[in-house]
Amino acid sequence: MFVMTIDQRGSTGDKDRVPALLAEVARLDLADAEPPVFDRSVGDEVQGVVRDPSAVVEIALHALRGGRWYVGIGVGTVSLPRGGSPREGSGTAFVAARKAVELAKGAGSQVPLSVVPGIMAGGSGGGSQDGKGVQECANAEAVLRLLGRLVQERTEAQWRVVDALRRLGPGSAGPGRHGSQKRVAQELGISEQSVSRTVLRAGWQEEWAARPAASMLLDLADSQLAQA
Repeated sequence: MFVMTIDQRGSTGDKDRVPALLAEVARLDLADAEPPVFDRSVGDEVQGVVRDPSAVVEIALHALRGGRWYVGIGVGTVSLPRGGSPREGSGTAFVAARKAVELAKGAGSQVPLSVVPGIMAGGSGGGSQDGKGVQECANAEAVLRLLGRLVQERTEAQWRVVDALRRLGPGSAGPGRHGSQKRVAQELGISEQSVSRTVLRAGWQEEWAARPAASMLLDLADSQLAQA
């Protein structure tokens, strides 16, 4: 399972953005059969328990979009009362998520996201005693940071097109089909050629081609740690 700890960047000189982020996460169209549980943990920090790796990817990229959050993803065990707040939870994924967000804060010029495997019972490192899950988490982190770079570098004009494409539904999300681009052009009052160029420059197709890889790597890390 996955725990996400998301901390606001530069919170001392900015307004409290936690309520807005919680509302945005609640509105995301997630594949998770059981909606993830998110809540404020301490200060300007949000913590959530997520079961589906594709939902982790969606939430992480959404948080990275505005450049206002550090994103830590912990992979491991979770114990949480049914219907309870993440503040009541325990398990290795919580420990890993705390370490992950601290690593994200130290990422410097890199995308502020980190993925850390849960500390197994009796272990002293960041992963299991036999190293299972460590490389998988590193691979997931690498792909998510590449995706995060694409997301963070989009302009407002590019986001208008991308958001319009996503509103058309799952069938239009990934490839940006010709028919979908035509509808977006009509909606935004721009040419279809302009939409096509924007989709290309925004890395829209590349993002949706790589999202399943990030989800697969997170799922593999979770499986490896569960076996450990």
